[in-house]
Parts: sequence; C-alpha cells; structure tokens
Amino acid sequence: MTARPGRRYRRTDATPLEDPLKPQSEHRTGLAYGFAAYGIWGLFPLFWPLLEPAGAVEILAHRMVWSLAVVAVVLLVLRRWSWIGPLLRQPGRLGLIAVAACAISANWGLYIWAVNSGHVVEAALGYFINPLVSIAFGVLLLRERLRPAQWTAVGVGVAAVVVLTVGYGELPWISLCLAFSFAGYGLAKKRVGLDGLESLAAETSMQFLPALGFLLFLGSQGGSTFTTEGTGHILLLISCGAVTALPLVCFGGAAVRLPLSTIGLLQYLTPLAQFVLGVAVFHEEMPAERWAGFALVWLALSLLTWDALRNAHRTRSDLRRARATAAEEAAAEALEPLPAPGAPPSGTGTTAAGRGPAAS
Repeated sequence: MTARPGRRYRRTDATPLEDPLKPQSEHRTGLAYGFAAYGIWGLFPLFWPLLEPAGAVEILAHRMVWSLAVVAVVLLVLRRWSWIGPLLRQPGRLGLIAVAACAISANWGLYIWAVNSGHVVEAALGYFINPLVSIAFGVLLLRERLRPAQWTAVGVGVAAVVVLTVGYGELPWISLCLAFSFAGYGLAKKRVGLDGLESLAAETSMQFLPALGFLLFLGSQGGSTFTTEGTGHILLLISCGAVTALPLVCFGGAAVRLPLSTIGLLQYLTPLAQFVLGVAVFHEEMPAERWAGFALVWLALSLLTWDALRNAHRTRSDLRRARATAAEEAAAEALEPLPAPGAPPSGTGTTAAGRGPAAS
C-alpha cells in the first residue's frame, strides 16, 4: 500500500516587501522639486529688470544662446544624447520642434518685454488663463470632449476676459498672446514627445544661430550692451542660461515623483507669485474692474481644479477596485489544488466502461 500523496497547491511569486517610508520620502522630494521649479518661474519678474539697459530682444537672444550651452553641458554629464540620432531621421518631429521653438520664442520675448515695461500683472493673467486656452485647443484641434464643469470653467473664463477688457479699456492682448503662445507651445511639445531637457536642447538648437546672428549684428552696429555695462552685466546675461535650465531640471524631478493632479495644483504658484509681485513690489494699479476680472479667472480655475481632483479620485478608486478584483482572482487560483501525478486533467470525460482515458 502506498501512502496517499499530500495535496499540492499552485505557487505564486512572492513580491519583496517595499520600504513603507520610501513613497513618502519620494513624495516630499517631489514637492520640494515642484516648489523650487514653480517658485523660480514665479520670481522671474525680479530677474529681468536686472538685465537692463539691455532690451527685450537682446535679453531673449542671450537667453537662447546661453540656455543651449548650459543644457548641452547637463546632457553631456548625464550622457543623455541617444535621442539625437533618431530625432534627426524624423522630419515631421523636427518640424514640430521648429513650431515649438517659434511659439516659445514669442512667449519668452513678450514676457520679458511685459515685465520690463510695467505689465507684470497682465503677464501673470496670461499664465492664469493658459489652462483655459489649452482646454479650448483640446476641443478645437484634438476633438477632446469636455465634462460639464470644464465647459462651465471655459464660460467663466470668457466672461473674465470681457470684464478685464472693460477694466483695461482695451483687449488684454499681452495676457491673451502669452496664453495662446504657451498653449501652442504645449500642444507642439505634446506631439513631439521629448522630455524637458531634451526638448529645451532641441528648441534652443534651432534658436541658436538666429540668436547668435542677431547678437553679432547688434554688436557690429554698436547697439549691444554685453561689453559696455561692466562685468556684472556680462555675468547676468550669461546666467540667463542657468536661470532657464534650473527650473526645468527641478520640474523634471517633480514630474517623476508626483501625481499629475499635484503638478496641476502646483502650476498655479507661478502666476500667483507674479501677481503678488506685480501688486506688492511693482505697485501696478488694480482698479475694481480688474479685481472682478481676476476673481472670475480664479473662479474658473477653482472649477477646473475641483473637477480634476474629483476625476482623479474616481480614477484611483476604479484602479483600486480593479487591483482588488485581480488580487482575489489570483489568490483563488493559487489555492486551487494541482492534479495528482498520473491523474487525468480536470474536465476530462470517462469512457463508456467507466474508466478514464488513462486506464489500461
């Protein structure tokens, strides 16, 4: 008599236990990077006036030239150049990068001019309404479907532009141009699909020769301030590269550690800081009509934020339920006993004589 073999069960691969403190540490690190990135961008209105008497176009050209130099060094140190070859073999993506470079050039130049011309609050408004313009682009160009709260936010945003037009006495063209150029830049970047540093390197590569040519021409005409305002001015112009690249590096560190909903909330720090600087530091006028227009913009952004957080919560809940269902099914499968050696597979029928197909 042979002993009855014990029941055997399916084995499941054990997953190693993760450090429970690691996600919290990563989240805190991501928040630090995010606050650094959006904080630096928000403080830009304090930096551009330091570069005067250089004009906006000269500052823009220096920003393009020195940004490429800084980003090239960073990519060289990180050994991140494998993307260059495949990109050069894709004319369509190169065309989109050219479009992105033109859009961000217009955005940078107008923003520098606006800050140095006393329009900090209007520039901040442009970045406040940029999410609304991006939504409009999504509907008109990408055929995206909006949820009711998003439609309401867009309607409130349009009303805000009308109120601000009355308050300014003219269409807030600086705000609208900044919002539309940055939304167009974001749309082109989305199609290209490059990370922040790689994208900046590709864009400034296309900006470099025109910018350098302009600076050389300006110098030949005696209009350059690069060598006429002292060493401090030279260093400030050169620092445009680091000032441009540093927040992008910080943003990259935040993007890989934080949920998209958190990034969406942090992005409002930049125009908020610019708005506070415009009112409290540069003492720009804010009559009642402008306050009313800004209040409508903030209401629209609050609707967008509430809708995004609610949608993200639903998505996470659905994902948790799906994972729980998958785990239950995997556990049930793991507890299912394996057939004994020599036994017929489960579900196999018997012969007319009552013997299984393995019987002899």
